[in-house]
Amino acid sequence: MIEKIFGKFLRRRIRKPFSAWQIELTTRCPLQCKMCIRRENADWQFQDMALGDFKKLLPYLREVETVVLEGWGESLLHKDLSECIRLAKKEGPQVGFVTSGKGLTKDRVSELVEAGLDFVGFSIAGTTPETHDAIRVNSHLPEVLNAIHLFREAKRRQDLRRPKLHLVFLMVKDNIHEVPSVPAFAKEAGIEEVILTNICHCINVWQEENRVFVWESGENKFENILKQAEANARDLKIQIKRPSLSAIDVPLCEENPLRNLYISADGKVSPCVYLYPPLASPFKRIFCGREYWVEKVGFGDIMKRSFSEIWEEQHYVAFRNLFAERQKTIRESYLSLWDSPKMKNIDEPGLPEPPPPCKTCHKILGV
Repeated sequence: MIEKIFGKFLRRRIRKPFSAWQIELTTRCPLQCKMCIRRENADWQFQDMALGDFKKLLPYLREVETVVLEGWGESLLHKDLSECIRLAKKEGPQVGFVTSGKGLTKDRVSELVEAGLDFVGFSIAGTTPETHDAIRVNSHLPEVLNAIHLFREAKRRQDLRRPKLHLVFLMVKDNIHEVPSVPAFAKEAGIEEVILTNICHCINVWQEENRVFVWESGENKFENILKQAEANARDLKIQIKRPSLSAIDVPLCEENPLRNLYISADGKVSPCVYLYPPLASPFKRIFCGREYWVEKVGFGDIMKRSFSEIWEEQHYVAFRNLFAERQKTIRESYLSLWDSPKMKNIDEPGLPEPPPPCKTCHKILGV
């Protein structure tokens, strides 16, 4: 998801060793979204990253293109969010987050803009209040639209082009009928970019039954709906990004653990946000219709050890090497095809297995 939502920033000319670090400031959230894994987990670990701990990360951010101040919580609840943005910006990366916009005021928005915020995404789950509010429980669509308005007005007052605003629309069966209207909704709100996403981490019956992607390859019955959304976006000159609705063999998931990483509110370094939720370990997943219990994956506490020590830790290197081998297999396969004098089609190569915790994650299916 990190590559999907922040791809524009991650695809800039690479000048630094890392594309993005996702840093979780808080695990607290005022919403009770139906697609969130917190809904049925009584052992949720509520925690904020202390400003003093965040400051320990600053020297490392000079090597990072984009810093996403986002995890399993609502970043607006962190009392030092603006200061974290300001401090991170001093180290050189682009800085932003995704939000529900809940509770934003004119003064808070001005504070965030003045701190140097580069981008902000607004999460919605419908283009009507009835649909959105039923899925993103405790969020209200007019409040999201007001938050967008406040940011646009702050930019206008200060004659700024930043922060770049975009919509993040999570698709489920309960709202898929509204997807074609998302480009017009964005246009009306004054936003020029939309990212459509799938549920990734399913833990209950509602989530499993409401996913719109399928595990098999081939045409999906919802594909025409997304094609209509894409056509509407072209007509309105709205940029739209969408995931696959059918499983595809990807050598590297969009979280890209070779170039990105996640730091939890308690300082643990993990390859991605989906491998280190604020839950007791192991945690539950439903993958391809079956229930699994997965151990959390963390390779060290960056508040207690140096990043270089963690990054070069034997098990972390081995984890990344499995993805590097998958990439190498695909690359060599296509080079072989290109070198073929007759340019014949070849079967997709059998990819090496991903790391065990990733075998039961829908991201590895390319959805």
